Amino acid sequence: MFRRTFWFTTGVAAGVWATTKVNRKLKQLTPESLAVTAANKAIEAGGRLRDRAVDFALEVRDNMAQREAELGDALGLNAPVDRGLPAPRHHAVIENRNSPKYVAGPEAGPTYRTYPYNRNEDH
Repeated sequence: MFRRTFWFTTGVAAGVWATTKVNRKLKQLTPESLAVTAANKAIEAGGRLRDRAVDFALEVRDNMAQREAELGDALGLNAPVDRGLPAPRHHAVIENRNSPKYVAGPEAGPTYRTYPYNRNEDH
């Protein structure tokens, strides 16, 4: 009798264990669970990729600065320059006396006709 009870209890425990395992696996294979798992793995992969991209960008920036310094030294661009500012430029103003706006009046200075605003007037 004891032997039968032992094997019965062992069988029930094995059945409960197997049922639990199967139910867990079925829950893992539902579309919602698969979508959540895929999203989590995509987020992890994106984080790893971002970290690698940041490291790469920092390395490129450091190497670029080093190379620019080397080129500046080789071309003499990093030498101190002891010059003053250039003189300011003076631009000549040219009047267009053929413009329809310009009318020589009897006074000493020119007078201008007033026209409504037209964007294409000067073209």
